[in-house]
Amino acid sequence: MLSRGTFCVCNSITDHSHAAAPGLSGQCHQRFFNFINRRRNFVIYSSGAAQKGPVLAVATDEPNAKQAGFQPSLADRLRLGSLTQDGLSYKEKFIVRCYEVGINKTATVETIANLLQEVGCNHAQSVGFSTDGFATTHTMRKLHLIWVTSRMHIEIYKYPAWSDVVEIETWCQSEGRIGTRRDWILKDYANGEVIGRATSKWVMMNQDTRRLQKVTDDVRDEYLIYCPKAPRLAFPEENNASLKKIAKLKDPAQYSKIGLVPRRADLDMNQHVNNVTYIGWVLESIPQEVIDNYELQTITLDYRRECQHDDIVDSLTSPELDDDAAILQTTNGSPTASRDTDKCCQFLHLLRLSGDGLEINRGRTEWRKKPAKR
Repeated sequence: MLSRGTFCVCNSITDHSHAAAPGLSGQCHQRFFNFINRRRNFVIYSSGAAQKGPVLAVATDEPNAKQAGFQPSLADRLRLGSLTQDGLSYKEKFIVRCYEVGINKTATVETIANLLQEVGCNHAQSVGFSTDGFATTHTMRKLHLIWVTSRMHIEIYKYPAWSDVVEIETWCQSEGRIGTRRDWILKDYANGEVIGRATSKWVMMNQDTRRLQKVTDDVRDEYLIYCPKAPRLAFPEENNASLKKIAKLKDPAQYSKIGLVPRRADLDMNQHVNNVTYIGWVLESIPQEVIDNYELQTITLDYRRECQHDDIVDSLTSPELDDDAAILQTTNGSPTASRDTDKCCQFLHLLRLSGDGLEINRGRTEWRKKPAKR
């Protein structure tokens, strides 16, 4: 919902205030540092106060948030993000760091996914929700309820490079009786170009029984005050790719990576695998020729089962038969495009437990030809 669930981790402070802003110049450069300076003057307004600037936090039922003059934390003051003027979405700027880029000298899809998690969690903190990484409301904590990811869909139109500044806006809203959704829009801060969009669905789970549970009216009332009143979708287009069902990959798969084991660093505070790790596992079974000649454009993941520290995972991949995509076939063991190689290619993915074959995650990826080197 407002942040990560059982499959998610990482609630670290994003300290970018000390960093220079390479890649910005002129007016945009000045705007960037003006933004940092303005952060020093931010104050917290109660819900009834006149708001003369960006809202950093909104009064809630949490004890600290009720107190007038409640001061932001050091992380709040250093973080380059805040609620928007109406308090119904949250924007934050990130500088892409050298360790967040991959072989293409641009941010990896795992970097993008981690930033989405970070901005979602910071949004939750900014409205006074729990800081334990699960974005739980007061009622949820009393009833031992948490949010878990059921689906994630990410589209990347242009990958940011090292030292680029990315601005991410996020918001959440209700999604049926047992769930909620969170959307994101990513922009190149230098020119305002939309470089990516993402959406996700979350369901409520009892932390003790691990069973799904309906979102009660009490919980809904606690978070809906921070949601857009009218539906707002990152993908408003009819029949967009985020709505497309993922067929189960048929065994035997054309490509596979067997025996993947979670590292300690892959685990969240609940001893479950972070959902970004699943993205990496899915990509492990993509053939190298695709990695060399294409870049990931779209990824959709349906989360079906929790993965724990002692599980062993198989990653399976096969080309998806689609009339609108170039289908990769094998020639002497190597994949080659059967159609115009300037078109994209698509794959279906399955993550399963090695021992009993139980399905953990199913996914779809779409790839486009790599652009000329930057």
